[in-house]
Amino acid sequence: MTADIGISFARRGAAGIVTLDRPRALNALDHAMVKAMDATMRAWIDDPRIAHVVLRSAHERAFCVGGDVRAMAELGRTGRKEEARQYWRDEYALDYLIARYPKPFASLVDGLCFGGGFGLSGHGRYRIAGEHLGFAMPEVAIGLFPDVGGTYVLPRLPGWSGTWLAMTGARIGMADAVALGLYTHHIPAVRWPELIDALAAGEAMQGAITRLAVRPPAPALAHLYPHIDRIFAGGSVAAIVIALQKVGEGEGEAAEFARVQLETIRRASPTSVHIAFQQMQRGLGLDLAGCLGLEFRLVTRLLDQPDFFEGVRALLVDKDQRPVWQPARLEDVDPAALAALFDEPLADELLLA
Repeated sequence: MTADIGISFARRGAAGIVTLDRPRALNALDHAMVKAMDATMRAWIDDPRIAHVVLRSAHERAFCVGGDVRAMAELGRTGRKEEARQYWRDEYALDYLIARYPKPFASLVDGLCFGGGFGLSGHGRYRIAGEHLGFAMPEVAIGLFPDVGGTYVLPRLPGWSGTWLAMTGARIGMADAVALGLYTHHIPAVRWPELIDALAAGEAMQGAITRLAVRPPAPALAHLYPHIDRIFAGGSVAAIVIALQKVGEGEGEAAEFARVQLETIRRASPTSVHIAFQQMQRGLGLDLAGCLGLEFRLVTRLLDQPDFFEGVRALLVDKDQRPVWQPARLEDVDPAALAALFDEPLADELLLA
């Protein structure tokens, strides 16, 4: 299959290779890409020639900056919400397929990896980070929430780092992403062709990765982890905001960090920040299938609310960076309305098995 739909598939010896190739959109996933990858991955399960699968990008700048949310917002805005919902249904099902894939699966991730890019790469058995990786789950900035299994992965990270990443959309580099367990190995990108050659020749994936992996540098944010844990351990959004305010009143790097995080949270959709916090509270009690089902429920509900459409307009379409959120303040988010987003079942829930 050619890359004219933004993704291509090839077999090299024992390796099935999936290549994301939509450079103008930084490999943002559209529905055609999701469906093509799902169909090919399922066909490769029964192909005895393929021992293992590799997912990569054709371009250095980005692995994948997420789902094509501009297209989803346009569908929702023009009365085609069911088409948007079907995209998310299919995307989450693909993420779940990757998580349970019966053959060794490795993602080679360098450059930008946001949102849906982590959905493709973050649930596989081997998650290889290149030196220029920039990871983030920035959905709260556009009126969404860290989905594609973020409800499952983020609260299981060390300490309260997942809550911080979810509520702020902070971007971290390779060393921190490996240290937090988002990625399993660091292999310099210059050695990725050697890895693919070894896999094509039939070398076992675990052995090849172990042979080529190197120890990453010390995480750049390690000195901030204790502050992140103290601040984001709060039992509510309000408590976290108060902690950020108190730390931010001081001096030094921790105070500056707290001020930046508070400013970031206040720019984001208040509803989305509350959703992200609740995801971190609820996710530990659910398996991945349950988390993806909950996220499908949430995204369905947000298609009936204004913030997603306003966030995409302000940040990605008009780019005025001035979204008008409804409600406008964190303290104005109604707890009962928030709970209903999570707890009221859909007529057509996403059920994964």
